Amino acid sequence: MIEISNLTFDYPGHRALDDVSLTVQSGSVTALVGPNGAGKTTLMRCIAGLETPLSGSILVNGIDVNEKPREVHRLMGYLSDFFGLYQDLTVGQCLEYAAESQGLPSTVVHDAIMLTARQLELSDRLQQVSGSLSRGQRQRLAIGQAIIHGPKVLLLDEPASGLDPEARANLASLFRHLQTIGMTLLVSSHILAELDEYSTHILSLRNGRVLENRALSGSYPAISHRRIRLKLSLADLRLADWLGNRPEAILIKADEKDAEFDFHGDLTAQSKLLRELIAASFQVTSFSEQKENLQQSYLQSVSTMPEPKYS
Repeated sequence: MIEISNLTFDYPGHRALDDVSLTVQSGSVTALVGPNGAGKTTLMRCIAGLETPLSGSILVNGIDVNEKPREVHRLMGYLSDFFGLYQDLTVGQCLEYAAESQGLPSTVVHDAIMLTARQLELSDRLQQVSGSLSRGQRQRLAIGQAIIHGPKVLLLDEPASGLDPEARANLASLFRHLQTIGMTLLVSSHILAELDEYSTHILSLRNGRVLENRALSGSYPAISHRRIRLKLSLADLRLADWLGNRPEAILIKADEKDAEFDFHGDLTAQSKLLRELIAASFQVTSFSEQKENLQQSYLQSVSTMPEPKYS
């Protein structure tokens, strides 16, 4: 959905993005992570056509952002980290303004407002002035303005900043829903535990360069090797040999209590494996997918990266 090649962006006296090349897969929810100053917001603004890079190209759904920014805007939603609302307009008026500014035909604006309000749980707030909303409601309204035209791509910069735990949980549920209806999301956040709730991919930046860009284990249907964790109730030295004789399983680690391995197969294949484990007299107490921990993965990647050298 997004293809970036050799992107470089300079601020006066500082290179924010340094020869960045990456892709964002269609239908994914990509966690954009990295320390302050890594280039995350600059990257998002370049993708959204709000900044002009020094060099490089950005394609969104095959369209060049620098050559046809307006065309890209029609299939994109963007929520900046410091968003604004028209305080004196009602929720319904804010959504109506956003719909018309995106060029939706007047015949579909009302339905778009109703659908968006329902998705964001704002149906009972349509007549309320936006300036009187809570922090979480304001955040949902801002996201509603970004998605009311049904974009294919949604860029979100720190969308959960300042939200309470319940509002963050609701936001995670919304992002999962948007993915199921085919939207591609790129979400920047410092709260990695929150990104764990819905991300399928990780894109980490450091010093303006790509540190890592890949799918997360056990979180995306298109991954051919799915990692699951098998926990056993007692030590059994046969397990490693048993798994080693199966071409669909690659043992990662095992001890006297559990084992972790990469497994190639769908749910039916997993069910068959479990039946065969029990038939082989393994006393299985737990059998589940082991979702990759985003924070641990990021910190591990950072620890293996050499420190930058400054002249």
